[in-house]
Amino acid sequence: MIKWFSLGFWELIARVVLRNRILMLSIIVAITVFLAMQWKNIHFTHTEANMLPDDNIVNIEYNAFLDKFGEEGNLVIIGVKDKTFFTPKAYAAWAKLMNTLNEDKAVDLVISINNLKKLQKNEALQKFELIPFVDPNKTTDKVYLEKIKKELFNDLPFYEGLLFNKRSGTIRSAIYLDKKIVNTPIRKNFISDKLVPAVEAFEKETNIDLRVSGMPYIRTLNAETIISEIGLFIGASLLVTSLLFFFFFRSFRATLISIIIVIIGVMWSFGFLGLLNYEITVLTALVPSLIIVIGIPNCIFLTNKYHQEYKVHRNKAKALQRVTTKVGMATLMTNVTTAIGFFTFITSNNKLLIEFGNVTSINIMALFFLCIIVIPVFHSYIPAPKDRHIEHLDRGYVKAFMDWILRNVKESRFSIYVVAVSLLVISIIGIYKMRISGSLIEDMPKKAPFFQDILFFEKEFDGVMPLEIMIDTKHKKGVMKLSTLKRMDELETAIDEIPELSKPISVVNLVKYSKQAYYNGNPEYYELPNSQEQAFILSYAKNATKNAKGDLMKSYVDKTGQFARITTFMRDDNGGVMPIVEAEIRKKAEKIFPPDRYKVTITGKAFVFQKGTGYLLDNLLSSLVFAFFLTALLIGFMFRSFKMILVSIIPNLLPLLLTAGIMGFFDIPLKPSTILVFGIAFGLSVDDTVRFLAQYREELKKNDWKIRKSVYATFNDAGLSMFYTSIVLFFGFSVFMLSSFGGTIALGGLVSLTLLFGMLSNLMLLPALVLTLNRTLANEQEFIEPKLEILEFTDEEIEDFEKK
Repeated sequence: MIKWFSLGFWELIARVVLRNRILMLSIIVAITVFLAMQWKNIHFTHTEANMLPDDNIVNIEYNAFLDKFGEEGNLVIIGVKDKTFFTPKAYAAWAKLMNTLNEDKAVDLVISINNLKKLQKNEALQKFELIPFVDPNKTTDKVYLEKIKKELFNDLPFYEGLLFNKRSGTIRSAIYLDKKIVNTPIRKNFISDKLVPAVEAFEKETNIDLRVSGMPYIRTLNAETIISEIGLFIGASLLVTSLLFFFFFRSFRATLISIIIVIIGVMWSFGFLGLLNYEITVLTALVPSLIIVIGIPNCIFLTNKYHQEYKVHRNKAKALQRVTTKVGMATLMTNVTTAIGFFTFITSNNKLLIEFGNVTSINIMALFFLCIIVIPVFHSYIPAPKDRHIEHLDRGYVKAFMDWILRNVKESRFSIYVVAVSLLVISIIGIYKMRISGSLIEDMPKKAPFFQDILFFEKEFDGVMPLEIMIDTKHKKGVMKLSTLKRMDELETAIDEIPELSKPISVVNLVKYSKQAYYNGNPEYYELPNSQEQAFILSYAKNATKNAKGDLMKSYVDKTGQFARITTFMRDDNGGVMPIVEAEIRKKAEKIFPPDRYKVTITGKAFVFQKGTGYLLDNLLSSLVFAFFLTALLIGFMFRSFKMILVSIIPNLLPLLLTAGIMGFFDIPLKPSTILVFGIAFGLSVDDTVRFLAQYREELKKNDWKIRKSVYATFNDAGLSMFYTSIVLFFGFSVFMLSSFGGTIALGGLVSLTLLFGMLSNLMLLPALVLTLNRTLANEQEFIEPKLEILEFTDEEIEDFEKK
């Protein structure tokens, strides 16, 4: 009864669609208009991807840090390395640039040579005064500027590592943005409309190249690159997949309808993003292109079945009805397995991945219904296929390829198993060579100017990725105690000795500078005061920047005086050194700060990102296991056979292991972008498995349970569609290799490679396993009575049902 119900259901769908064509198209137009109206809600993310859940201890500590000191990623740095900098023309242009930026409302503070303040002791008032370092009236004198340069490099160690590199002569300015606007569109407007034009104007006027970096700048230009690539991916994937479709079917009309379907699918994907109020992130930006790459194979499968049916009886109406009736459920199941591959990302407990999994799985299922309706309706309006349109069913090179596979499956199964086991062993060796990367910049476009600027600042100032250490003294005003300052100074000395970290900045630097100023600016006294000096020097220091815009003391000590902040910047070569750096800092901190009196927290964007990568790896591996489990349940429910579950899983597990092994051998690290490969590739690869087994099950019935004959028949029917769709998916995902982002390139290349392995595995290893285990798989008690019949039906069965 279930079987006839299934047949009746899809027969009903076919009749409803073909008899109500105008209504069906009207519904699709209405849905498209509704979703197009949601585009107004689409907006790009203004924050970095946080891979950790809110309740993770690393996130809790990071948020506690932000509560005390505000957004930490608000620093933009502008650097210059040019011998002509300390000349009147260049200096005047620099001062003009800095003053222009400082006047903008988005800027909280600019620290630059032209507005630099130095501490000077006022004995009469018993306090320090901030006086200008540069006299603007004398900057037209080249000799004066040379004097300023000498004094800066030799007499102001407080600013070394912050504003200059004494060894190379590089100069830079620090622009601190208003922390309230760092994660808003105002940041983008300032960078794109104010900062970039001002820098370009300076370079044009002086012929001096400036280097710009810092997290707000990097994030803005990175986001602009992502947005620009959305159109590139959509255009390229549409071009490649439609050309392949035309090459296979040689029909302009069939190609046109496939293009129309995936374009509507892309429109829907943007509409769902707006409807769900999801931001466009580095992941959701891929969804429209994924819809094209996944949608075209749907069109291929249905169009190929239509041509196969039409070739048999040359009746267009019957062929269109049989497309839905005979493969509707099988097509649904393949789309469900694809959707499962993406939907399992929701188990990651990460907002970024949950949104990606939700919107992708929703769009895949929407695309299925779009295809199952539009393709029959469209072909009902156009003439029947001509002979040249169905010649692909007997194309020589495809037939030769399929015959070669069948020959190997039939005569060389042992060799197939030997090759499979050998590849498995090699893959395991490669997997042991894999490494994990928590780098913030590794996936950024290497050829982009802003990436070259990152490398410049890493070389000149030892990094741009902020790493924060927060010290809780557990007492109000505990930071300014001399004992605490000495402990902080000892930790900073240890940090300065770590090659991957820059010179640290904290209130300790200001206190040292205060002592230097107390002794009339003598750089030999740039050190912490002793117990005799602390009373009057610290009282001077507390007033050092009280009236200055953007109080530096406030940036490194919270308002209660209980919490102190040490900021350093980290080289970001590959992110692999972060655990080593973290362990070294913790070891030193535990030794210097007694846990009963202090609490030391390591945090910062670079640290959170690295921890997020490790967390993501654990959770996505769990998601992949969950995908295997759901697929196994689906296969088990379909076929009621444990061995069939093994037959379906093994051919899809091997390609994943092969890809992981290749990543190990070619030093492609596990990172957020490459981790996604496995879930995506499994969801797509298992489609071929379901398609093959569904067809094989039907062929067993038609051929009186003759195994070999059924395998041959399966290849003659499903094998061609498997080949076509795999080729489209391979080249479709290869489009992502056009990206300038290393992560997207790796994602596209690795998914393509995995799907290629998956096609070969499903065409060779899968039927070999079926033939080897044929007796148990064909056992009537185990295999003939599935809970749910989702497979194709013979012409006789359909015609008999139609008569009834």
